[in-house]
Amino acid sequence: MPNKIEEILETAAAIAKGMSVTFREMMSPTVTENYPDEPPKFEERFRGVHVLQRDESGLEKCVACFLCAAACPAQCIYIEASENTDMVRISGGERFAQTYNIDYSRCIFCGYCVEACPTDAVTHGHGFEIASFNTSTLVYRKEQLLAPVPPGARPPEIFPETTSAH
Repeated sequence: MPNKIEEILETAAAIAKGMSVTFREMMSPTVTENYPDEPPKFEERFRGVHVLQRDESGLEKCVACFLCAAACPAQCIYIEASENTDMVRISGGERFAQTYNIDYSRCIFCGYCVEACPTDAVTHGHGFEIASFNTSTLVYRKEQLLAPVPPGARPPEIFPETTSAH
């Protein structure tokens, strides 16, 4: 018979402990974010829309190594590489991503692409408003993903000006 009494007391203690947590949470103030009126507050590790980073001089960090596309379990990253030349330098490496697309209708925001990138070119930003009724608008191109040129840096010249001696 003592086992039954112990069991009842342990059950009552567990219920009391659970109810104390419930009442404590009920008495704590409610935190409400006024999202449409105020910008949301994200945690540092939030995984939003990807950002293709630039270095301090404004060059793209992506060297088209394809490691992000290889690491992606959803196969949503498409890259086409092109060579840098002396006249046109887009990235710090030998190659750059001429085409860099991410299909957000397939992306699962796992972060494997960010972890796989050896140059820290791909990061997660804080963009989250990408909902759409049309899946073709969910394919983000390189121009949409590129970070802005840092202040004081010159953006790379894709079509350098040619001087003519007329």
